Amino acid sequence: MHERFEKFIPHHSHTKGQLSYVEGGLAYLQINDRHYVIPARHYFWVPQGLTHILKIGHSGTVLRSLFFYTHDDDKHPFYSEVGIYPINELLMEMIKYSETWDGHILPGESRYLFLSVIKNILPEISAKRLPIALPFTENERMQPILEWIQNNISATHTLRSLGSQFGLSERTLSRLFQSTLNTSFLQYLKLLRMVKAIELMLQTDLSMSEIGYSVGYGSLPAFSNTFYQLTNFRPSDFKKNF
Repeated sequence: MHERFEKFIPHHSHTKGQLSYVEGGLAYLQINDRHYVIPARHYFWVPQGLTHILKIGHSGTVLRSLFFYTHDDDKHPFYSEVGIYPINELLMEMIKYSETWDGHILPGESRYLFLSVIKNILPEISAKRLPIALPFTENERMQPILEWIQNNISATHTLRSLGSQFGLSERTLSRLFQSTLNTSFLQYLKLLRMVKAIELMLQTDLSMSEIGYSVGYGSLPAFSNTFYQLTNFRPSDFKKNF
């Protein structure tokens, strides 16, 4: 399937494994209690039977998806795990080669053999996983807190300031983050800021300093160091490559 438009697909699952390449724009994936942002020039794998929500975030986004047989998934752990990876030239050209194909490809067709090769090489070429997964919760007490942080991402946030905003003690708020998101307040804030930074990189012409300031960092080095810590890319390199 090769798609180019905004799209929202609510909770669903497949009897096949899903490989999707985001050629341009942004896509968003929600699985259980995690939100994933998939930037351009990245691909993701969703195992068979795993319920997920998929959102194509912009009309300029191109999403190319291949759905694979699962009878040999037990030959490598890759096929049983959700993952997001930067694409290399080999896989990108192979996926683009199939862009005129649509619908079912059956055993015995030469195209079937070609696509089988793609599946077989995935574990070997998918060593560098993008480690940005934003925790998610439907806890009614936490949702307004998380929404407020997102809407005020450029502000300076601490447990004390956030607690004052919502009438909670620092200790209570810290426990809420840990119990509902399974992460600390500071780690959640860091991940959220990196997700927002990636969105701004791919959807605006803001400079790196402006992006860093927009997501709450007072200096470019502080923003750059945090971004590198989570992605192994400097922000400028990430924008240039993807």
